[in-house]
Amino acid sequence: MSRIGNKPIVVPEGVEVKIDGHKVSVKGPKGTLEREIHRDISLELDGNNLKVMRKNDEAINKSLHGLTRTLINNMIIGVTHEFSKELQINGVGYRVQKQGNNLNLTLGYSHPVIFEAPAGITFDVPNPNTIIVRGIDKELVGQTAAVVRSKRLPEVYRGKGIKYADEVIRRKEGKTGK
Repeated sequence: MSRIGNKPIVVPEGVEVKIDGHKVSVKGPKGTLEREIHRDISLELDGNNLKVMRKNDEAINKSLHGLTRTLINNMIIGVTHEFSKELQINGVGYRVQKQGNNLNLTLGYSHPVIFEAPAGITFDVPNPNTIIVRGIDKELVGQTAAVVRSKRLPEVYRGKGIKYADEVIRRKEGKTGK
């Protein structure tokens, strides 16, 4: 029995949910999101409650039940509020500048790294060592933040690189630590 899958999703005012076969589209004040759902999962809209149901109790359908409910709930939250991830840059000479909708990253390479924002993503650069990735699609925001972070992963000896704001880098002692 899926505890998450059985909880109904409350659709807030100003959000419109359309179910077309196995395609769900959510439209809100921040934008529109669409997603295809598995054929064994069905949706039922009753007033402002959206219920996710599965055909049978096969293992794959049980695992898709809660997943589908969470994905649709994230779509509704995204079109009303927006998701964001904060990245921090640590290191001498490491910095970021915003150029239009792109990022110009100086990360200790012999050349600057230009990162182009995918459609639906905006970057905020409040200071030269902080990047805030914003968007309505939670999956795309997380993926974009991970790709930006992969341009210079945090290093365990000196702590240089790009890390998430809430990430803790466990530091190692060098050769002289013995």
